[in-house]
Amino acid sequence: MPSAVVTGSSRGIGRAIALQFARDGYDIAVNYHTSEAAAEQVAERAREHGVEAVAVGADVSDPDEASRLVDRAADAFGGVAHLVNNAGIDQHVYTESLSPEDFDRVTDTNVNSAFACTKAALPYLREAADQADGGNGAPDPGPSVTNVSSILAYTGAAIECHYAASKGALLSLTKSHARDFAPEIRVNAVAPGHVETDMTSDRSEAEKAEELAAIPRGRYGQPGDIAEAVAYLRDAGFVTGETLNVNGGELMR
Repeated sequence: MPSAVVTGSSRGIGRAIALQFARDGYDIAVNYHTSEAAAEQVAERAREHGVEAVAVGADVSDPDEASRLVDRAADAFGGVAHLVNNAGIDQHVYTESLSPEDFDRVTDTNVNSAFACTKAALPYLREAADQADGGNGAPDPGPSVTNVSSILAYTGAAIECHYAASKGALLSLTKSHARDFAPEIRVNAVAPGHVETDMTSDRSEAEKAEELAAIPRGRYGQPGDIAEAVAYLRDAGFVTGETLNVNGGELMR
């Protein structure tokens, strides 16, 4: 059975992605940093779909921890065929009040973790590429890496410049790795718009009204919307180096 690692998957978008993979028949490594109980709940839900699942605690901004996560998944499932770099943190602070330590903390989690996990997964992904077999004459899409970026990579952000910058860097990393790893491994990104998660729960009613007015679909995205986009990129055998914008039409402005 194919397998996947989803970083930051104990809640929110990562949780939805992990469960989407489980529904699609993938063994799944659920990664968490602080909430073991939440990650174990996701793993238990995943097992209800007849797959294997493990919850693995790791601070993926640390290269050694990232390697341990990937190795643990490979040991549990006999390899890793797909990686989703979803781990991320946000912080609302104006530039003049932003400390170098906080800037580094956000970029370490949002960008450096994607590099570290991808590098750690490369041997397993290449092994999966060697074993890929579409069967019945159908081309096998083979292994993939998907990076979770943000609409703010395009628009910027007044009170979270470090977050926006980190998500922009992920798009460049995606294209660079797509070139580096072709033709064996596909590398793509999704850029969610405003999605209803714990990270957006602190919005005031006025902020929510302003945000919704800018979204042609007239609603916030849901974690499942992003999970469906990631599943598409996982299976899209002739798509690499691309970013799929999932924002309800907000970037049409």
